Amino acid sequence: MDTRAATGHEDVAESVDGGPAPDPVPTVFGRPLSRRWGRVVAALGGLVLFASFQPVGWWPLAFAGPVLLFVALRGRRAKTAFTYGFAFGLTLFAPLIFWLSNLGWAPYIGLTVAESALFGLLTMPVPALLRSRAWPLWAVAWWIAVEAIRGREPLGGFPWGRLAFSQADSPALGWAGVAGAPGLSLIVVLVPVALAWLVLADGAWGRRGAAAMLAGSVGLVAAGPLLLPARTGGGPEVTVAAVQGNVPKARNLEEQTRVKNVTQNHVNVTEQLAADIKAGKVAQPDLVLWPENATDTDPRFEGELRLMIDAAVNDVGAPVLVGAILDGPGDRPYNAGLMWRPATNADGTPQAQPGPGEWYAKRHLVPFGEYIPMRDVIGGLGDLQLIPRDFQPGPDKPQLFHVGPIVLADTICYEVGYDGNVRSTVTPGANLMVVQTNNATYERGIQAGQSQQQLDMSRIRAVEHNRATVVVSTVGISAIVAPDGTVLQKTGLWEPDYLVAKLPLRDGTTLADRVGYWPELAICLIAGIGVLRTVRWDRVGARVRRGRGTPVG
Repeated sequence: MDTRAATGHEDVAESVDGGPAPDPVPTVFGRPLSRRWGRVVAALGGLVLFASFQPVGWWPLAFAGPVLLFVALRGRRAKTAFTYGFAFGLTLFAPLIFWLSNLGWAPYIGLTVAESALFGLLTMPVPALLRSRAWPLWAVAWWIAVEAIRGREPLGGFPWGRLAFSQADSPALGWAGVAGAPGLSLIVVLVPVALAWLVLADGAWGRRGAAAMLAGSVGLVAAGPLLLPARTGGGPEVTVAAVQGNVPKARNLEEQTRVKNVTQNHVNVTEQLAADIKAGKVAQPDLVLWPENATDTDPRFEGELRLMIDAAVNDVGAPVLVGAILDGPGDRPYNAGLMWRPATNADGTPQAQPGPGEWYAKRHLVPFGEYIPMRDVIGGLGDLQLIPRDFQPGPDKPQLFHVGPIVLADTICYEVGYDGNVRSTVTPGANLMVVQTNNATYERGIQAGQSQQQLDMSRIRAVEHNRATVVVSTVGISAIVAPDGTVLQKTGLWEPDYLVAKLPLRDGTTLADRVGYWPELAICLIAGIGVLRTVRWDRVGARVRRGRGTPVG
């Protein structure tokens, strides 16, 4: 008689000779969990984890979602684990990136399925890890390794869905300054692993160990506020303005890409800012920031655009960082931030080099947004036809902008999700950060939280690097963020507006800056060791010998 069929658990792990393994039947609090219900539990875990991110934003649910996945995977086989991981990924990513459907159903469905399948593949070793006595250690390391892999592959990776990015309002936030986003994810994942251990523990010793781990991990989360940087003090302050010019909320992407008055909108809001400065309503800024794609052609060589921007910059009497499309090599433009200086500053002193000057070009480009992989094959499909040329990534060495005492690090849109991109712009000596973004495409129809998700990432970066951060968007959400991650001011969506605030300039580096990617690498190595320990080398050797036609015995 097939014992697996009799128990209803045909998916329990197999032994080397193909028979039922000695592992216990999958149970939760002593009760059996069938394969069908296991898949439901895993899918529910992904949905719960999604709700910890914006637009729902219930950050404590980040401690609950992974628990359900680990519980569902107990005692399963690798191929069953793939289906559970895929179900978990599907219910996480499908609602998390639903805003991508504004670009088209094909890219939304394609990215959702690809990320879910990748998560499923990476989940396959977990049942074997759970059979180890030290499985809580391997589970924690495995989660961080999965985030590291997803953030790098394929096509440069996709970091949305990292535990860290759900914690902008959590007491754990302070840990971002210790070991960056990977360190924050590590502190968070300790809690669900401890909870899963408590659920799956056999015997009093296991329950005591799980309870101790849970108490310790909760204590680490609660200690986070002690690690937050000071909001003010400790250096000079400057006044910075962010201009959100807005664009028409087009009914479809094609109409939106034909809009030619985006620059005029930002000029108008900048001139309103200049008028309010003259009227004494707001302070004179030392620097004005425009968002990504505030111009759709190179304003250095387009006469009308150049005159418009010159007039606005001279009116406001301060340098303006313009989000611009700049001519690049061949037919590949740069997506850049271009510093534009007035002929005369507000205090009457002339600028040595007025007009357009230094620029920073986006280095991490968006696949299917700023370039089309396999363009010859799929470039003519759907809305991809509206991306007629690929952008050129900027130079590896980032450009810092010097404006008086300000040393500005620029991050453009998608780059804010990538640890190395942001770190490399700050550590050369920046004392202030800006995130230029254009959310119009992803907010034009179904508003599913893309702007809020990006703002939370920026808040985490502010703490990670102990820098005041300005998020400036074409349509919102633009925001002024203090070094401790607090949002001081913000705009709404789809409205022209400006923000003005006094911000501290911070020097020095955080511990996260100094350790860089080494803690993440070390944790990934631990995960690799854990996975290698689960490999049944005798079974591998037997299969190799069978393939060669030699006797197995």
